[in-house]
Amino acid sequence: MKKILCSTFIVLLLVGCAKEQKEVNNFDPSFVHVVYFWLKDPGNMEDRKALEASLEKFMRTSKYAKTKFIGIPPKATRVVVDDSFAYNLVLTFASAEEQEMYQKEEAHLLFIKESEDLWERVVVYDANGLEAKQ
Repeated sequence: MKKILCSTFIVLLLVGCAKEQKEVNNFDPSFVHVVYFWLKDPGNMEDRKALEASLEKFMRTSKYAKTKFIGIPPKATRVVVDDSFAYNLVLTFASAEEQEMYQKEEAHLLFIKESEDLWERVVVYDANGLEAKQ
């Protein structure tokens, strides 16, 4: 758990610094949704391409997600870094209510339908920014 929380912090820090990605400029700290995927067959390149294509299609069509970041783990060089996952997704939303609407939107539901047979485990971490009203 501690490793994943540290990884999440590092990813969020990198997202905040990565200016070359257009979507990152829309980073909204109000509500951050971080998803980690472990694939059933992580060495299967066809499965990886299928998940990447589905993720990219989802991100192009989502009405609510602001920041849209797909990552893969770097080779861990420190004990606090968890590199066991295959993919990481970071999305931000203007509010918890918009994140809730995203959960029900067609783009998100289609992504799950297309890809759920590819993963064996998914872990989600949601966080409100310190400034967010609860």
